Amino acid sequence: MSIQVAVRVGLDNRDCARERPRPRSFLILIMANTRSAAKRARQTVKRSLRNRSAVTRLRTMQKQVRSAATPSGDQIRAVISAIDKAAKRGVIHPNAANRRKARLNKALAGAK
Repeated sequence: MSIQVAVRVGLDNRDCARERPRPRSFLILIMANTRSAAKRARQTVKRSLRNRSAVTRLRTMQKQVRSAATPSGDQIRAVISAIDKAAKRGVIHPNAANRRKARLNKALAGAK
């Protein structure tokens, strides 16, 4: 039993010379021995895409806080809340969440 899953990922580096780079997509061919394994493979692909978008959102929020000359307390608290939610949902490891929050709290204390 084989399952084909189309996944769109990033931009192709060769397309950067063009005006509008096209997203590249590739096909994942999953060779599962049982129906349940095929279903788990489909779920894994969906879950990994969802987790990737959550991690990207977190990274963007953290970069905005770090690049700001003086980040506001509300902005830092919003990032800490997003980190807590990602850890609760299993997107990032709880220890990684604690480390990131500690660094943000240190920045929050320095901003006062």
